[in-house]
Amino acid sequence: MHLTGTHIAYLHTCHRKLWLFANGIQMEHNSEIVAEGKLIAETTYLDRARKYTELAIDGIKIDFYDAKNKVVHEVKKSDKVEHAHKAQVIYYLYVLHKNGISDASAILEYPKLKLRDTIVWNPDFINQVNSWVEKALYIINSKECPPLVPKSICKKCSYYELCYIDE
Repeated sequence: MHLTGTHIAYLHTCHRKLWLFANGIQMEHNSEIVAEGKLIAETTYLDRARKYTELAIDGIKIDFYDAKNKVVHEVKKSDKVEHAHKAQVIYYLYVLHKNGISDASAILEYPKLKLRDTIVWNPDFINQVNSWVEKALYIINSKECPPLVPKSICKKCSYYELCYIDE
């Protein structure tokens, strides 16, 4: 199984969400928040589609990749789970590195907040990502869905109603 950036982000956000997503229960298509995030990504940097390419490699899909400068551009709506966003782009850099694209970097952009964060390839990412992959695959391949762990971000999650149906 090829893991995606979404798998890695969910590993860092919620193990239950990771398991549900990876096991075919996908709720993002029903989420207004996800739709708003996509709209921000599509309308904020209008010249990106012309300047940069979409890159699909080893199960990941990078929407905006500057091949000339080896820079991944990732646009997000909010920085509430910034640690998960960083993990996602580190995973992208890892996959690029595995495929011979060395010394790439990533720019995480939060246009509504006017924030940017640059992540530069670091060889230490290799062990870090290998650990994440192992943990993600363990969760995904578990026979049972992980238990609900209530967090402050739950109310904005596309899986909220599914997780809190009995509440």
